[in-house]
Amino acid sequence: MAFDDRYARALIKKARRGFSGYPVATIAYYGPDDSRATKVAVGIIMAEGEDTADLQRWSSEREDVRRDAGIQRAILTFIRAQGAQSIAMGDGILGCAHEEGIDYPDGTVCPQCPFWASHDRPLGKLVRRTTS
Repeated sequence: MAFDDRYARALIKKARRGFSGYPVATIAYYGPDDSRATKVAVGIIMAEGEDTADLQRWSSEREDVRRDAGIQRAILTFIRAQGAQSIAMGDGILGCAHEEGIDYPDGTVCPQCPFWASHDRPLGKLVRRTTS
């Protein structure tokens, strides 16, 4: 079955238009490494300087959420329901899908995503860590 990417294309097209006013939807993808996104978080910012007014998350352990038409459709539906005028989204995966302090202890490396221990976020570039 071919990937139905019309929802993903609609999100990318709106994001490429740039800032068109508030509310702004922010889209961030997360995963175990820089090649597969297992979680997406979408936040809505109603006005400049305000905190996120609404936040929704979707995840999938089976497939990349960027290629899941159902999740992409749900994101687009959520953004439209919130009346977002602009979309801000990164080019890639921003980091581990697990939350520090919730899924693993603060100040430690996620045991499920060792890839991110040696890569800078958000671009996944390799970094050299030194121990003192």
